Amino acid sequence: MFLFIGTWSQINFQDSNSPLIEELSHLHDYINLILVFIITFVLIIIIIVTLSKFINTCLIEIQIVEWVWTIIPAALLLQIALPRLLLLYMLDESSDSKLTIKTIGHQWYWSYEYRDLKFLERIKIEFDTYMTPRDSIEESRFRLLDVDNRTTLPIHIQIRVLIRSADVLHSWTVPALGVKGDAVPGRLNQVKFICHRPGVFFGQCSEICGANHRFMPIVVELVNYRTFINWLSIAE
Repeated sequence: MFLFIGTWSQINFQDSNSPLIEELSHLHDYINLILVFIITFVLIIIIIVTLSKFINTCLIEIQIVEWVWTIIPAALLLQIALPRLLLLYMLDESSDSKLTIKTIGHQWYWSYEYRDLKFLERIKIEFDTYMTPRDSIEESRFRLLDVDNRTTLPIHIQIRVLIRSADVLHSWTVPALGVKGDAVPGRLNQVKFICHRPGVFFGQCSEICGANHRFMPIVVELVNYRTFINWLSIAE
């Protein structure tokens, strides 16, 4: 079993465990390369203009310069926009989900409902998850990140999470899975993901929702199919 959390002084993203966050990481690196090129190019131009004594004072009136500073930024924007459009299509992909769970944000905890199990239609599970108190936390747990009831899900299965709120705005976010869905009162949002390997993944509410906003963490424990079935039989 692996633990996936951020560390102090960490620059890069958390370790990816879904196709969505892998593509997001690639897009992040790709855009950063373009930004480095832009910053370097602009810095060189500024240095040349500043240090050179023979700059043509009518440079801004030359038509070729007009074409250059119009075409190059347009090409760079296209290079950034096309991969983003493909990624947006992946995020909105409406493939069939084998498992659907519903999460409801409260002030200040999360509740979960396993209602749509196509392979086990008779099972219905509901539970609340609260942050583990400091005085009762175990040495193997993480302060301010662990909960009393972890959300257990299977790997290699398309999962859909329906998200809503019972009071104010919340946000169900697990960075290592590349999912972030706003919990809005009176509205049902959804996120989909599929994971490659088992592990414990931590997230937190990403919408300022009140005084105890920082005390409603999210813990997703991904296990293999057989372990998930055993957990269902025990949780029921």
